[in-house]
Amino acid sequence: MARFKAKLWYEGELINEPVIATLARDHGVIANIRRANVEDDSGWIVCELEGNPDNLEQAIEWLRGVGVDVELVGDVVES
Repeated sequence: MARFKAKLWYEGELINEPVIATLARDHGVIANIRRANVEDDSGWIVCELEGNPDNLEQAIEWLRGVGVDVELVGDVVES
């Protein structure tokens, strides 16, 4: 398992979508939300993402593909 911290920014219709739930269900990634701010038209989440390294890579690609800006803010920690 690998783990790292990321900041996710999103806006528009993504505010109404279950992005984190879909991330967990479809990509086998655990998201531990550390901070968040969601408003009517935009939001951000700081979270720790944990999972198989391949799943994490696919999850980040998926997030970016649906329009979430992803900034990795912490090193990958293998456990």
